[in-house]
Amino acid sequence: MLAFQRKLAEFDALGIRVAAASVDPREAAEKTVERYGLMFAVGFGLGVREVAAMTGAFFEEKDGYLHATGFIVNPEGTVMNAVYSSSAIGRLVPEDCLGLIKHLMQE
Repeated sequence: MLAFQRKLAEFDALGIRVAAASVDPREAAEKTVERYGLMFAVGFGLGVREVAAMTGAFFEEKDGYLHATGFIVNPEGTVMNAVYSSSAIGRLVPEDCLGLIKHLMQE
């Protein structure tokens, strides 16, 4: 999330909103926002099984967390890109997102 915060001005310049969500409780999400100085929306308290069922995200049954899942969604609500991780690597990074968004805006 910190990497997206660092590039937030570039997303803003394109009219793109950044958002994150987590299964963490409110208190944990607020600590993350404070720790990294996040200036974008951060949701909290998502249900692991519900999100996995709706999005196809992988989740860790034993520890009750979702693996990183990222989406680029256009203004009409269509998913233009999705990245599903099943371990510690494989996430959207802001540079790749900005590049794809700029490309899609030119089409």
